Amino acid sequence: MEGLADQIDAAADAICSAARGLAAKVGVILGSGLGALADRIDDATAIPYADLPHFPRSTAAGHAGKLIVGTLRDTGRQVVALQGRFHLYEGWTAQQAAFPVWVLKRLGIETLVVSNAAGGLNPSYEVGDVMLIDDHINFMFKNPLTGVNDDRLGPRFPDMSAPYDRALIELAESVARRAGFFCPRGVYVGMLGPTYETRAEYRMARRLGGDAAGMSTVPEVIAAQHCGVRVLGLSTITNACSPDQLSETSHEEVVTAAASAGKKLRAIVEAVVLLK
Repeated sequence: MEGLADQIDAAADAICSAARGLAAKVGVILGSGLGALADRIDDATAIPYADLPHFPRSTAAGHAGKLIVGTLRDTGRQVVALQGRFHLYEGWTAQQAAFPVWVLKRLGIETLVVSNAAGGLNPSYEVGDVMLIDDHINFMFKNPLTGVNDDRLGPRFPDMSAPYDRALIELAESVARRAGFFCPRGVYVGMLGPTYETRAEYRMARRLGGDAAGMSTVPEVIAAQHCGVRVLGLSTITNACSPDQLSETSHEEVVTAAASAGKKLRAIVEAVVLLK
């Protein structure tokens, strides 16, 4: 982590220069197929990642690769949204994948909503459901905190007993009850990718307690816990991963299915933003 603090400061300074008057307390990471929420950010300043020092480049399909600052419609509150993220399967390190989270903290963010597209391991889940991440399993076997720790950013050994904020989970559950949609709690299994899992891997993940599997989010959440940012994790179920009835999965189908949950995600995100 040597030199990381200076890189974070440089990126945060560039964002503050481009988006003057930034005072957001909530950040949102928009995953595969979920970038449309950015269309509901008014008076927006959009900054390509390519214009930000030390930011990686988003290469995954469905990820626009922009940081957006503006007011989330119907809330009157400012947010910072990352329209696209960085995956280890793209060749980035876990620290590079988590880098934007430390930058958001430097900008004053106190709460982070992370969204992703995930395969449903739990047989009760259907395509289009939104799962509230209650915990995760790191099958990426990579950690963004590896190396010499910078105590200015966070502790050497962060506690991970509850990385997903329970009060925010309960808030999301209340939103789902009022709106009348299924929104269970579950365990997210972070896989390295870029291949989708084999039938045997799906069976293993399910037997170990996994409810949904994806290729992101875990490094970001570790970094958020490290620097003291509250996290709400949302997984859109984009395909059913029943190992005995497994069909081929394409990224295009995943993006389309993720977009179908947009209204549910929007309702939850708006409720979180209105807390501030």
